[in-house]
Amino acid sequence: MTWTEALLSIAAGLVISVVTTPVGVSGAVFLLPVQLSVLAVPNPAVTPTNLLFNVVSGPGALLRYRRRGSLASPLTRLLLVGTLPGVVVGAVVRVFVVPGPDVFRLIVSLLLLPLGLWLCLRPPAPEPRADPVSRRGIAGLALGVGVVGGIYGIGGGSIIGPVLVGRGMPMAVVAPAALASTFVTSVAGAAAFAVLALTGRGDIAPDWGVGILCGVGGLIGGYLGAHLQPRLPERALRLVLGGLAIALAVLYAGQAVLRAG
Repeated sequence: MTWTEALLSIAAGLVISVVTTPVGVSGAVFLLPVQLSVLAVPNPAVTPTNLLFNVVSGPGALLRYRRRGSLASPLTRLLLVGTLPGVVVGAVVRVFVVPGPDVFRLIVSLLLLPLGLWLCLRPPAPEPRADPVSRRGIAGLALGVGVVGGIYGIGGGSIIGPVLVGRGMPMAVVAPAALASTFVTSVAGAAAFAVLALTGRGDIAPDWGVGILCGVGGLIGGYLGAHLQPRLPERALRLVLGGLAIALAVLYAGQAVLRAG
């Protein structure tokens, strides 16, 4: 790794985390195109590399949220119940089933585009509802998100955040819970890939240099992003989350079309 690549890794992790942390997203989903196209991380090693980023960068934002007392919530526990087993299943699927990144780009585009439009265009609810989704529904959603996170290492908050906020749950509740579940499941996912790398073939192990350096930038950026969240109105946070989802969907769809052509 050159000095330029090292500085780029730190800067990418920092900037992305500052923007995504206030809306409950780890930033790994937006690091994927940087790692694939700029830093040349091979496939499928990009998945455990992203999980490694989550592990290193997560404590910055979580420390800030813990000081505000917003981590120990029922939502956090519900998300962990679903995402922990899901990420292990996803890691196995990623190594033995999923053919490559192009299918991922299309699936994420189809998922995030309508969610982003919904968040940006729906009128704000007069009063946020404390429990807009059933406990069973949240646990089931978290299980599916855990599988996707294990396959692609993108962090479950990128998917579960728009769904829960779109259903009327306050961003201040969703953001810390989504980031906490992303951190814990990333530890489990990285461990699963480490075991699979002992028996599997190809580039299964993470790119340790890229993952750690991006994570260091994300550690700083996540702390700053969590510090900024209370100073931003919820409507603005919802628009940011929706805009990020739309931008990512368009980016991935365009990349998939270009590669197919």
